[in-house]
Amino acid sequence: MCGLSVIPRPGTPVRFNHLPLGFLSLVILLDSKAQQTELEWISYPPNGWEEISGLDENYTPIRTYQVCQVMEPNQNNWLRTNWIEKGDAQRIFVELKFTLRDCNSLPGVVGTCKETFNLYYQETDSEVGRSLRENQYVKIDTIAADESFTQGDLGERKMKLNTEVRIIGPLSRRGFYLAFQDVGACIALVSVKVYYKKCWSIIENLATFPDTVTGSEFSSLVEVEGTCVSDAEEEADNSPKMHCSAEGEWLVPIGKCICKAGFHQKGDASPSQVSEVIKEKVQQRSIQLSWQEPQQPNGVITEYEIKYYEKDQKDRIYSTVRSKSTSATVNNLKPNTAYIFQIRAFTEAGYGTYGPRLEITTKEEATGSIYCCVTSNPVIIIAVVAVAGTIILVFMVFGFIIGRRYALAVKFPGTKTYIDPETYEDPNRAVHQFAKELDASCIKIERVIGAGEFGEVCSGRLKLPGKRDVSVAIKTLKVGYTEKQRRDFLCEASIMGQFDHPNVVHLEGVVTRGKPVMIVIEYMENGSLDGFLRKHDGQFTVIQLVGMLRGIAAGMRYLSDMGYVHRDLAARNILVNSNLVCKVSDFGLSRVIDDDPEAVYTTTGGKIPVRWTAPEAIQYRKFTSASDVWSYGIVMWEVMSYGERPYWDMSNQDVIKAIEEGYRLPAPMDCPPGLHQLMLDCWQKDRAERPKFDQIVGILDKMIRNPNTLKTPVGTCTRPISPLLDQSTPDFTAFRSVGEWLEAIKMERYRDNFTAAGYSSLESVARMSIEDVMSLGITLVGHQKKIMSSIQTMRAQMLHLHGTGVQV
Repeated sequence: MCGLSVIPRPGTPVRFNHLPLGFLSLVILLDSKAQQTELEWISYPPNGWEEISGLDENYTPIRTYQVCQVMEPNQNNWLRTNWIEKGDAQRIFVELKFTLRDCNSLPGVVGTCKETFNLYYQETDSEVGRSLRENQYVKIDTIAADESFTQGDLGERKMKLNTEVRIIGPLSRRGFYLAFQDVGACIALVSVKVYYKKCWSIIENLATFPDTVTGSEFSSLVEVEGTCVSDAEEEADNSPKMHCSAEGEWLVPIGKCICKAGFHQKGDASPSQVSEVIKEKVQQRSIQLSWQEPQQPNGVITEYEIKYYEKDQKDRIYSTVRSKSTSATVNNLKPNTAYIFQIRAFTEAGYGTYGPRLEITTKEEATGSIYCCVTSNPVIIIAVVAVAGTIILVFMVFGFIIGRRYALAVKFPGTKTYIDPETYEDPNRAVHQFAKELDASCIKIERVIGAGEFGEVCSGRLKLPGKRDVSVAIKTLKVGYTEKQRRDFLCEASIMGQFDHPNVVHLEGVVTRGKPVMIVIEYMENGSLDGFLRKHDGQFTVIQLVGMLRGIAAGMRYLSDMGYVHRDLAARNILVNSNLVCKVSDFGLSRVIDDDPEAVYTTTGGKIPVRWTAPEAIQYRKFTSASDVWSYGIVMWEVMSYGERPYWDMSNQDVIKAIEEGYRLPAPMDCPPGLHQLMLDCWQKDRAERPKFDQIVGILDKMIRNPNTLKTPVGTCTRPISPLLDQSTPDFTAFRSVGEWLEAIKMERYRDNFTAAGYSSLESVARMSIEDVMSLGITLVGHQKKIMSSIQTMRAQMLHLHGTGVQV
């Protein structure tokens, strides 16, 4: 047998069935809604969380916990689940559904009522009894409500349910507890669901892959070796492997098993060759062909592909035509030219191999008789000239209208203008206009390197006829896609294919006529910029970092000049090659803008990356090149902080509020003042005051030529501003204690560390160095940087505002 059926004699085909790629599994460890009896979780103190019977959003009876101690200050109410055994999982998902009362609807609770609660966990190898010690728990997050209810809502039975999902891991013990801390909210936990993800067992490429639990990190991939099915064997030097993604999806297979001698699969073989091709009609500029169906179709043939090229070109440059029947006419040929034709069939299993080459020469172009006829009759000459003039005028008017619609007019001599693929009625026309169609046989997938929005990302080799093979990255479209997903996936290629700049990722081509559908781009050895910087923290000179920033700005200047807005500029969307050249990538959120410099693109909704997005784009969903400049300022901060998360662990709502109130990110450690000033220029509230990318490139060039300019804030704004001295920045000298300061920067977890080390005043804190911070047992690099950044701000304020003489 090869696959799932016995083959009685050689040559008899076998049907091969397997689960589709992308099939995923959730393994539920806890679901409070599924339990009808009492949950019997531990609550402390007794008058805090209370277990009650309630109704969910569908009015189904459930067991819930609620607490509403909002009248008294300093609440500290804890609730702990029973012990949860995790099995083989390392990465756990916690889904919380809850309702929360709006504090404004509760009279007399100003200062005591809260609208958040905290989620914790504790790892153990076994149950630890019913005792509850706060210091044994690790905080996961502070949970806030997107929707809150009032008393009127409750009376009208309006359920405003919030759903939040958090991830914990990697876990190393046999199990864990979850704990919920209430600090003064009016809240009800409607349900708690705990689960992990795994990839189901699957048969692919004649190999069996077992159930596999996902990895511990978001970007981790678990490599799994396959086992050949009965009567199949591994292909030489190409053993079957697959990767299980963090989302529980099998990624594109690498390698395969093949049937042993005398066995083969039914339905999964490519069709046999189309060998009998007949030239039906040959004209000066067209050739009509017909052919017979291949002897072994191996499935239902849905279309044929006709490949043709000029004989002299030797298939270095070829074109294709597709037909759903066994005949086709190839047009737009040259007269008196020899062409080579080959045909192949397509089924669900993919394309077959091309049939034999067929050479056909088009007829010569006739000229004399028509010329004589025209020149001998003046009336005909006048008529021909009039008709030709009318046709030219119509085409000029039509071309002008089309040019305005599709932005085909050239802005300046030699400057291209970006064309939005969404203006095309047929997206396939756009992708084939801007992207080269590649033959899948020219692409070799070598390994999976990650997962994208639409499928997996692989590395491999591209070998085009007459050219040396090159390393490429391959984005694939997962099996089971919808037509909309296919269109959105290929839209990025339609965008990338229009760009040609050394600081913009280059598109090699696409595969749209086979499976999987692929986008092939140049391979960037060092991956995304944020991860690359975190991996090499502190290893580059300032000039090297400025050089990276200069490359990004140059790429964005090119895109801006083409009338193009990126909308998702961030270090994670910048790729780095082996020579440290940075290139702009990821054009999934991009849109076109008109020639009018005041024109903007207004979205109709959807998620936006808040930490990187300009205020006007967040508030009004308006994106321009100026909003890209704001994002570029955040990228500058990411680069100079070696991949630190912008705004650290502040929530998105806190970020929006802080920006609106005038707060700006402080300079990262060791960041020259000149670079930080340029960041601040990019973060001007009025987008008209932000520098253009052309100006940014000029400033960075000057810094590279003369490094002394890095020490002096030389920006594009008329007035210098600094987050350390600007009135919009929180005044750290106004805090009364070290504890208040730590709470303000959301580092209150280290209050005991500072107290134990004797730091009892802000003046003593202001003298701390990075070594002092590390000596307190603060091991997380991000927290070290955040605390030191705040200390630097505090020093400057003390020195500038109060003249305390604190040594900076």
